[in-house]
Amino acid sequence: MALTPITGVTPLDPPTDAATNVAPASLSPRLYSTDLAPTRQAGRRWGRYSLFALWTNDVHNIANYSFAIGLFALGMSGAQILSALALGALLIYGLMNLSGYMGQKTGLPFPVMCRIAFGIHGAQLPALVRAVIAIAWFGIQTYLASVVLRVLLTAVFPGLAAYDQDSLLGLSSLGWITFLAIWCVQLLIFAYGMEMVRRYESFAGPVILVTVAALAAWMYWRAGLDIAWSTGSQASASEMWLKVFSGAALWVSLYGTMILNFCDFARNCPDKRTISQGNFWGLPVNMLLFGLIAVVLAGAQFSIDGRLIQSPTDIVAALPETGFLVLGCLAFLIVTVAVNIMANFVAPAYVLTNLAPRTLNFRSAGLLSATIAVVILPWHLYNSPGVILYFLGGLGALLGPLYGIIIVDYYLVRRGRLNLPELYSESREAAYHYRGGVNLRALAAFIPAAAIAALLALLPAFESLSPFSWFFGAGLAGLIHFALADRQANYLEVSGESIAVDSTGH
Repeated sequence: MALTPITGVTPLDPPTDAATNVAPASLSPRLYSTDLAPTRQAGRRWGRYSLFALWTNDVHNIANYSFAIGLFALGMSGAQILSALALGALLIYGLMNLSGYMGQKTGLPFPVMCRIAFGIHGAQLPALVRAVIAIAWFGIQTYLASVVLRVLLTAVFPGLAAYDQDSLLGLSSLGWITFLAIWCVQLLIFAYGMEMVRRYESFAGPVILVTVAALAAWMYWRAGLDIAWSTGSQASASEMWLKVFSGAALWVSLYGTMILNFCDFARNCPDKRTISQGNFWGLPVNMLLFGLIAVVLAGAQFSIDGRLIQSPTDIVAALPETGFLVLGCLAFLIVTVAVNIMANFVAPAYVLTNLAPRTLNFRSAGLLSATIAVVILPWHLYNSPGVILYFLGGLGALLGPLYGIIIVDYYLVRRGRLNLPELYSESREAAYHYRGGVNLRALAAFIPAAAIAALLALLPAFESLSPFSWFFGAGLAGLIHFALADRQANYLEVSGESIAVDSTGH
């Protein structure tokens, strides 16, 4: 059956209860729409391979390779890098499963999931933090993909280099053409909803996996089947373990955004087993393979000429055959688009829909967030280390406390018992109204934990602790929230099936 673009929704007409044929009471049009509704258990199509492909794209992206190869450049040996990635992968696997199980059981998107702990209106805070980070990085990643496309086009058609010399708002004519081309491709994929996202991720996963594996095999052969496993610098045992733990912690921090809103994808999975198995092959197994490929690429180049590369694109750009260069660039373009959609497009689309469900749907909200990503001129953000460090880095430090509160509230305070229909009610008697729609206890846990996490992440005085800021923030926020929460309350469990929609409709 052919897919068609998402059309407008009518949030004032919620699904009826199958047993009574009566619409559930108290559903607020300011809180409910078919995009924000839970997904029905039946008909969910995100299986184990879908999750494996999703993570394959995310793990094997250019930024992650730059991170791993950077560890090699900092003096970590291949064994230390693999140890750090293995430890980080196990932590990410556990944390991601906790988020995934919530999404699978409830069928809720992230902004609605936030209402449980923060209240129906207080949920806008964590949702907006996630959205701002995503929109900024969507623009940056689109720009980086356009740079790869620009290199590809000038290599195949050298005459186009003449259009890369001028400047309009900081970008050349060719730069604008490639940027808008990548931007439009992403919008086209997104226009067909989450089912098309699933199909594209499933297609892109094997493409990048085969590409980087072939690139690593070629470099291993060029190095005479003998690579350098370190740059030669030695470290004491204590320094070695500190590097391993710091590398693992930083690896977890890189996934802080997806750990937070993985429910946006897991809500389309049929059962917990699918999430456990898909995440196992997509995260720990995939990450170890990724680490091995990164070590081979960096070690082979260092063995050949003593040069430290920054990412696989350095090797692709040096390929002697134009045909192989084109194929390599296309593969990295495909995976960059895949990562950008999953990590930086889906989240703000749900968040903006949550802000105005009566006027925005999943498609129009995605278009709005993509437009904002152009207006902020992301190449200026990327070329400003201060913006990356203090603005995006500071916001990133808030992700740990948000995760700690949401997870502790769901698993330890409520023990998974939720009244899903009341997440869409503005009644003062509803379970998630709290005080004016805001849970002040959750805010009391978030503010001090977020402040401490931000200080650890940003101040030079805490440089040795900064890799662990995500864990400090998550742990402290979770502990404070558990201490302040009403753990003796009788939490009622009510299914959301009566107000749910088909998952393929997103």
